[in-house]
Amino acid sequence: MEKERERERDDEKEFDRWKKEFSQIPEIILREYWEAFKLFDKDGNYLIIKEELATVMRGLGQTPTEEELSIMMTEVDKDGSGYVDFGEFVGLMSKQPSPADPEEDLRRAFRMFDRDGNGQINAAELKHIMTNIGETLTEEQVDDMIQEADIDQDGMINYEEFIRMMATK
Repeated sequence: MEKERERERDDEKEFDRWKKEFSQIPEIILREYWEAFKLFDKDGNYLIIKEELATVMRGLGQTPTEEELSIMMTEVDKDGSGYVDFGEFVGLMSKQPSPADPEEDLRRAFRMFDRDGNGQINAAELKHIMTNIGETLTEEQVDDMIQEADIDQDGMINYEEFIRMMATK
């Protein structure tokens, strides 16, 4: 538990450092980029390697070839280090077409989790998507995540609860 809190403090310090560098980007957008970056960064060293990129791309339903991954890394890795830091990641994300309505990003993310399209995310759906992005969670961890977000205590996460959960991340 203490380790988790320490990690959260480290994450916030790192985010604050980058926030100063990218002050021209609205914080809510930068925070979205940061959360996405942390999903890619499996080992938590604030650097993305090609294998981490591949894992998340597959989790999002894409199947890039090794060559495509190498091209992506080369395009993004501006300093040629073999890693993508958050600054380079922001550069990549800033080039992506974004919907005029920022809520569309959240709706799209919710639909990605809500595999059966019933408007709710259950434990199996949450575990499936987390596993696909490389997170290994126990049943207890999945249940804890749902319980934390599940305001109406029905055992599922609806869209409103999902929005609230994402806003606190």
